[in-house]
Amino acid sequence: MTTLPDAQLYIDGQLRGASDGGTFDVISPWTGAAIGKAADATADDVNAAIAAARRAFDQTDWATNTEKRVALVKKYRELFEAARPRLGELAINEAGAAQGAVSRAHVGMALDGWDDYMAVFDKLEWEKDYGEKPAFGMVHKRIGVREPVGVVGAITPWNVPLYVNIGKIVAALLAGCTVILKPAPDTPGMGAIFGELAKEAGFPDGVINVVFGADPALAGEMLVTDPRVDLISFTGSTGVGKRIMEQGAATLKRVFLELGGKSAKIVLDDAPNFAMEVGMAMLVFHAGQGCAVQSRLLVPRSRYEEAKAILKGAYGNFGDNWGDIENPAHIMGPVISKRQMERVKSYIDLGQQEGATLLAGGNIRPDKGGGYFVEPTCFVDVTNDMRIAQEEIFGPVLVVIPYEDDEDAVRIANQSSYGLSGGVSSGDLDRAINIAKRVRTGSMSVNNGMCIAGDIPFGGYKASGMGREWGLEGIEEFTDVKILAWPVGQAAA
Repeated sequence: MTTLPDAQLYIDGQLRGASDGGTFDVISPWTGAAIGKAADATADDVNAAIAAARRAFDQTDWATNTEKRVALVKKYRELFEAARPRLGELAINEAGAAQGAVSRAHVGMALDGWDDYMAVFDKLEWEKDYGEKPAFGMVHKRIGVREPVGVVGAITPWNVPLYVNIGKIVAALLAGCTVILKPAPDTPGMGAIFGELAKEAGFPDGVINVVFGADPALAGEMLVTDPRVDLISFTGSTGVGKRIMEQGAATLKRVFLELGGKSAKIVLDDAPNFAMEVGMAMLVFHAGQGCAVQSRLLVPRSRYEEAKAILKGAYGNFGDNWGDIENPAHIMGPVISKRQMERVKSYIDLGQQEGATLLAGGNIRPDKGGGYFVEPTCFVDVTNDMRIAQEEIFGPVLVVIPYEDDEDAVRIANQSSYGLSGGVSSGDLDRAINIAKRVRTGSMSVNNGMCIAGDIPFGGYKASGMGREWGLEGIEEFTDVKILAWPVGQAAA
């Protein structure tokens, strides 16, 4: 059995354990057994991390020395590249990634996103000329100067931890901020490596800090409520996002929230390869544990029975080709924890109680091992008012909903509290784009176009959050604009 190195905190340039020596077990989603230990940060540790980040921002040249920042972030990237095999091991053993998923969202896309940040950074406009304007008898010159926000608290989830950690940390560093990373307790090692490699890269003390603990809320709530922290960047559930907004209000803290989703894939009746589009909708990659997964499949009622037959065959062909930690072709492993497995199963039971038809799956699979395995599951005969169609399950559960026409498809897609991502497929590009523009969501894939990448902004509408991560906009989230103005002469009479 794999044993992971102990995950250490990184505070003010020092790798260390918790101040009271406390640790907690890191549990493998594949086996349900401990595979390592992590330092269990105390309130004193979190306070020390905040103080270090504040000091590094206020008392060093980090915020103003762009050349220094870029050089260190490039060196950091090189160290992560050298650590690619270890990153894969962490993704597999902490997050439950199957081997076939590692080169995609877990490690490959994450490091590609880092490169995208570096590529767009030169486009950041640090100073903008607003021209001259006469007022009070004088002509005034005005410029806008972009500056880093300050100290950032980055609170990240367990599903694709490297991808989300990079999305926040690299953007904040390039912008000139200092950072306290608080990863989920399920995946502390994928946070700890940011501290280890920051020390190796030679970052100034306090610029990067990493704290985690068994209590999922302690460190995060301290970051949110502390006035020394200027911005919270959070990815996770909508419920926690609401709490962050409430708790951050006392200090008027700026927040970026990338929250839940219940995204719809709309397959139109004229899709050139209807069978492929429907079959591709199977929710199996990383056991459906993604905020932007398309977990509602909308198909025309006139072809609903055909779609059912296609999905029945697709799930049948997929069969038991999942859940083997040794198989490099598998893209689906366990869900993250026993708690999550029980939550997903409760939704499967609920779907049947609501009257939906279980087309495939639906079972917990202890025969796969001692971990947390839930079968790829598909419900048909679903109405959009069912809870399984409205609530984020965050597991391998697809719901299939019929619609009458284009208007009905848009109505159903928008009849959701969420608005993170989605897709539409049609043989008529104009028709597909028209529908995509009308769906209230942060990104829409048209005919399988790649709408999520490191060089373009990503974020949600409605209960899916606010702000944008990735791309130039993702770096700008960590900046403020200051206006400077001065008189340059007399105004014309």
